[in-house]
Amino acid sequence: MKAKPLMIQGTMSNVGKSLLTAGLCRILWQDGYKVAPFKAQNMALNSYITEEGLEMGRAQVVQAAACGIKPTVLMNPILLKPTTDMGSQVIVKGEVYGNMEARDYFTQKKVQRNAVVFEAYESLASEYDIILIEGAGSAAEINLRKDDFVNMGLAEHVRTPVLLVGDIDRGGVFAQLCGTLLLLSEDERTLVKGLIINKFRGNRDLLQEGLTMLEERSAKPVVGVVPMLDVDIEDEDSLSHRFTHKRPDAPLDIAVIRLPKIANFTDFYALEATESLTLRYIDAVGDLQKPDMLVIPGTKNTIADLIWLREKGFDTAILRLASTHTPVFGICGGYQMLGERVIDGEGVEFQGGGSIAGLGLLAMITVFTKEKQRALVKGRVSVFGSDQVYVEGYEIHMGQKHYACSETDTALCIQQGTVYGTYVHGFFDTQECRKALIEMLCKNKGIPLPQNAFFDLSQYREEQFNRLAAALRRHLDMDFIYKILAEGV
Repeated sequence: MKAKPLMIQGTMSNVGKSLLTAGLCRILWQDGYKVAPFKAQNMALNSYITEEGLEMGRAQVVQAAACGIKPTVLMNPILLKPTTDMGSQVIVKGEVYGNMEARDYFTQKKVQRNAVVFEAYESLASEYDIILIEGAGSAAEINLRKDDFVNMGLAEHVRTPVLLVGDIDRGGVFAQLCGTLLLLSEDERTLVKGLIINKFRGNRDLLQEGLTMLEERSAKPVVGVVPMLDVDIEDEDSLSHRFTHKRPDAPLDIAVIRLPKIANFTDFYALEATESLTLRYIDAVGDLQKPDMLVIPGTKNTIADLIWLREKGFDTAILRLASTHTPVFGICGGYQMLGERVIDGEGVEFQGGGSIAGLGLLAMITVFTKEKQRALVKGRVSVFGSDQVYVEGYEIHMGQKHYACSETDTALCIQQGTVYGTYVHGFFDTQECRKALIEMLCKNKGIPLPQNAFFDLSQYREEQFNRLAAALRRHLDMDFIYKILAEGV
C-alpha cells in the first residue's frame, strides 16, 4: 500500500516548517504509524553522512529521528550547499554532482531533477504509511513556478494536501498567508487545506478577530496557532536563534567564531545544551573577551573564510590565546585554518584556486582535491588530558591533510600544546568527550566541577521531541489533520 502524503509549506523561509514537520513526525510515530520525512531540495550548510557514506540535509536527519528511523538520502534527494553568493555545490542522491551557479542550475533540464525527486519519493512512499513532506522557502516563488519541483509542483505531482505556515513573530502574518494564496493558481489553492500561524507570543484571545477575518478572506480554516515553543531541537537554518542565545550565568565560557560560510554548527548542539557552560557565536574581535576555549568551526569555503578571519583581526587574537595556553579547537575547515598552509590549486572551493598560509598552530598542510571525503567514524582518542575518550561522528570535507609531524591520516584528533584539530563532526556529542572537556576547563580555571555538567544526549533529544509533540497536540487541530490525511485530495 502506498503511503498517504501530507505537505507543510511556508510563506517564506524560516517560518518553522522544519520544526513543525519534526513535531508532526513524532506525533504520527507516537500514534503507531510508520512515517518518514521528505524534502525534495534542501539548501543548507549543515549536512550529514549516512551509513552508506552518502550526504544529505541535517533537517531530514532530525525528522527521521523523530520518526524513530534511520536517515536515508531518499528523504532529501537534492542538497545545495552555497559556496559563494551566486553558486552552490550540488549534491544529488548523496553524491557530489558539481559546483554550479544559480543560473546554470535553474536552466538545467527540468526532467532530470524531477526524475531524481519523484523516483526518491515513490521509493520512500512504497515503504511507509505516511510521508510528511516539507517545502522549501515560499510556496509562491512565482519566478520559479514553471519548473518547480519542491513546493506546489511537487504537491500537484504526488497529490498531497498542504498546510500553509506563516510566521507571526516577524509581523504581517495575515498578509503573508492571504498574499501567498493570492499568488497561487486555482488548482494550487485547492490543495491548501488549512493555515497555521506559528511563533505566536501573547494572549490568543486577542488574535481571534484576526483569525475570523483570515478564514473569511482566505476561505481556509486556521488549523492552529502555535506559540513560540521552548524546545531544543537541532536547527539547521542560517537564521537560527542559536547564534544569539547565551547562558550568562554559566561558570564556563566557550566562544565560536561565526564564519561567513559557517557549516555544521549543529556540532555544538550538545555543548549548547550543557547547563554548566555558555557558548557564544562571535563575529568581531571586540566580542572575544577572555573565553575558556575558542572554537573555529567548519566552513564551506576555507580560504575565503580564512581571508575574512585575517581581515577582522581574529588571526592575531587566536595566536595570542594560544600563547597563553587557552585551548583553541578547530573543526573541519577550522582545523584546516590552524595548519601551516591551505592549497586549492584546482579551484575546488575557492574560485580561481589559490594557496594561503594558515595560522601555523598545527604542523600540517591541506591540499584540496576534487574528491570529497565522506565517512562515519568512531574510536578512542587521548584528548583534553584524558586517555581513550570515545568519540563518534562523521567526516565530510574537501581536502587531504598532510602532516609535517608524526601523526597519521587516521587520527581522530591531533593536538599540539593546547591547540586541537579534528575532521569529526559531532566530536562533542559523546558524554565521555564532554566530561573530559569540562573537567579540563574547570581545572584550567581553578573551579570545582559543576553538579549539572553531564547528561545523556540521546535521552535529552527524545525528551525534546516528546515535548514538541505534546505542544503541537495542544495547539493544532489534530482531528482535522487526520481527516485531510485520510481524504487526500
